Amino acid sequence: MGSKAKKLKRYLPLYLMFLPGALYLLINNYIPMGGLVVAFKQYNVRSGIWGSPWNGIENFRFLFATPDAWVITRNTILYNLAFIAINLVVGIAFAIFICDTVNKKLQKVYQSAILFPYLMSAVIIGYIVFAFLSQSSGIMNNSILPLFGKEPINWYSEAKYWPFILIFVNTWKGIGYGCLIYISSINGIDPSLYEAAELDGATKWLQIKNITLPSLVPTIITLTLMNVGRIFYSDFGLFYQVPRNAGMIYSTTNVIDTYVYRGLMEQSNVGMSAAAGFYQSIIGFILVLTANMVVRKISEENALF
Repeated sequence: MGSKAKKLKRYLPLYLMFLPGALYLLINNYIPMGGLVVAFKQYNVRSGIWGSPWNGIENFRFLFATPDAWVITRNTILYNLAFIAINLVVGIAFAIFICDTVNKKLQKVYQSAILFPYLMSAVIIGYIVFAFLSQSSGIMNNSILPLFGKEPINWYSEAKYWPFILIFVNTWKGIGYGCLIYISSINGIDPSLYEAAELDGATKWLQIKNITLPSLVPTIITLTLMNVGRIFYSDFGLFYQVPRNAGMIYSTTNVIDTYVYRGLMEQSNVGMSAAAGFYQSIIGFILVLTANMVVRKISEENALF
């Protein structure tokens, strides 16, 4: 008992530091899991979660019986695949550029600049995009398109433009977060490796190819696996606030999250909303396990578990 008491006393400050995070995780992530039963119930506010009658998988049928089921699933998956690939490439490119060409003292300035859009709310970003795309007063229609002799475009009624717009906005908004992680990884690489490569006559590209990129592999795999796990989730603000909920462009802006939100607001179907969340979580969990299994077979040391 004496040794256990000593260990407890020794590590008590660490336990106290861990306690707020553990409570937050318990309250926000684990206790709400009991509400998953709503996905299998015909929820009634008066009866509550436990008093509402069971309805089996009817909520899931309702979710996927709609003609839009294929569209929202396709959009959710394809957008997230594009986001993962583009943010990966652009994030690494920016990180290498900043680390190789910018003075150490100025790196924090560059990092703050690229991180700033990530900290902005979806509403603010929506207004910024609207300032560019407004048909009557937008910068695109009034300043940029006339330079090329193009007619003004009603951006919020032309669905074909929005895959490019959303991908661009997501890249501009999210590149800072991943870039900072890559910068930290690059700064952690032993400088003697680059010095030895220079002595051997290696060009900057060869140094990046043979030193920087291989050293970033564990970070790339970790971030990719985390993103793969959320491939059935979407940035709600990006897909709802930026297109301004314009019905004419739903074919290229409607994803599972916005579809569920509209269904919840218009029909108050809590059960369907819970079913969609349950479905997204299960698929995401399976995807993470599958992706990690593939990584473990290729390179066991780089797998998460």
